Amino acid sequence: MAKNTVTFSCSNCAHSSIKWLGCCPSCNEWNSFVEEHKTPAGTKTTGARKLQPEIGNSLKMHKLQEIVTTEQHRFFSGITEWDNVVGGGIMPGSLLVLTGDPGIGKSTLLLHVADKLAQKHAVFYFSSEESLEQVKSRAERIDSLTNNLLFSDQAHIESIIATAQEHKPDIIIIDSIQNCFFSDSQTFPGTIGQLRETSFALMRLAKENNIAIIMTCHITKEGHMAGPKTLEHMVDGVFYLQGEDRWNTRILRSVKNRFGAIHELGFFAMTNKGMEEVPHINQYLLDETAHAPGAVLVSCLEGSRPLLLEIQALVVPTKFNVPQRVVTGLDHKRVVLIAAILEKYLQIRFSAHDIFVKISGGIKLTESSSDLAIALALLSSYFQQALPEKALALGELSLTGSIKPINAIDTQIKEAHKFGIKHLFVAHSQKLNTPNTAKFKNVYQLLGLFESGQSQ
Repeated sequence: MAKNTVTFSCSNCAHSSIKWLGCCPSCNEWNSFVEEHKTPAGTKTTGARKLQPEIGNSLKMHKLQEIVTTEQHRFFSGITEWDNVVGGGIMPGSLLVLTGDPGIGKSTLLLHVADKLAQKHAVFYFSSEESLEQVKSRAERIDSLTNNLLFSDQAHIESIIATAQEHKPDIIIIDSIQNCFFSDSQTFPGTIGQLRETSFALMRLAKENNIAIIMTCHITKEGHMAGPKTLEHMVDGVFYLQGEDRWNTRILRSVKNRFGAIHELGFFAMTNKGMEEVPHINQYLLDETAHAPGAVLVSCLEGSRPLLLEIQALVVPTKFNVPQRVVTGLDHKRVVLIAAILEKYLQIRFSAHDIFVKISGGIKLTESSSDLAIALALLSSYFQQALPEKALALGELSLTGSIKPINAIDTQIKEAHKFGIKHLFVAHSQKLNTPNTAKFKNVYQLLGLFESGQSQ
């Protein structure tokens, strides 16, 4: 009788080795190798391999013109923030992953979504982490007790597949994939081999039966989705649920979506009744702004949604040989670069000052359209003069000190006017004709905001 082969695989990149290694030679991750048992050829196959065509059969090839397509109607939950992030509703036959920190609210959000979807569609909910009593207790707390929603606490992939093939539900929710397993597998649930095997089986189930499957996935200490990278490539969509502790707000972010735009954001508030939508997030953000030196508003596009954020800067003389640069929510090097541009052309010695810059709202900003706002925030704090109240700055700074226009400004300006933004600072060449707009060719002209006393 053939013996099982023992190998060790990296849980971060799936690199394989015949012996355990402390550090992965492929991704340099420490303590990431887990033991796997490989079944030799000729033994019983798993459920994932049963779904594949028989080896050796000749396949029929198709021309694209011969393939018959049918219009797919998305599944709408009625939860606007969720529907927008997943691309305007869940596409039938798609395989989606929701991941996030432990206790962030993944199960609560999915229970809300399942409750709404079950009012019009057949939804099966498999809870592999919690008992049915625990699920019912949460459902009662958040008032999600639809009779049409069916539950099971089984984690056997073979049973889940057999149930789905028999009853043909529209949507299946699995919470979570890490606890699901094949009964004949030699590896533990959650290991690289088990995740790869179960995910492939669910992918074939979704595509061959036109069933939408949503599964939750654990997260690593670095904040990435746990499991092999092939899992992220295999699924149709990956969504991260993140938290903002100060407001107890949850941010649903799309990082991969084959049926919609990526980088879309949805906002929820965690309450004692579960997740509640925050549809007017900009009003939520603007309520926290202050008219003070070093503060200026900026707009950024997250997917198709403009967000109004406040950049705060603090510039103080340094007491150290090497001045501090503390940046939160922005690229550290971008702030250092903008400070160097201002020092070069305006002869302001930022190199002798400590600089602290942050973005309010717990959102990270990567767009270059925030350059002008960062520069104005630094100058405002340095001169200790506040900019006009509710002032929005949009522009990119070049290394020569000139200010360049940005793209898609109309959408951002429309959102800004909706919430009462009174003053706009943009590049001189920006095609924009709105009242109370100040245009600048270069950084020299920015000094006029402080020298002429307009900000008083």
